[in-house]
Amino acid sequence: MKYICVISALLLLIAIPNWLPYDFYVLLRWIIFISSIYTSYFFYKSKQKGWIFVFIAIAFLFNPIIPVYLNKSDWIPIDLISLVLFSIAAFSNKNEIK
Repeated sequence: MKYICVISALLLLIAIPNWLPYDFYVLLRWIIFISSIYTSYFFYKSKQKGWIFVFIAIAFLFNPIIPVYLNKSDWIPIDLISLVLFSIAAFSNKNEIK
């Protein structure tokens, strides 16, 4: 799970500038959506219920099937907050399923 969270955090960091093509942001939605669901499942298996809702909310925001459309300026704080949450999840002490 650690590597998935680190890769997701790095992709969110790369997404902050507005110079990338639209296709990158479409791919980003899919990657963050899938990694959020996987991470919430991981926290479900490790019985850390507070984190489950956090990553389900991230999955909802980055949902590529029924997308949430916002301006780029609205996405920047969401990307930053998601980046921090993925980083915390990657480097938390409770990274193993009990």
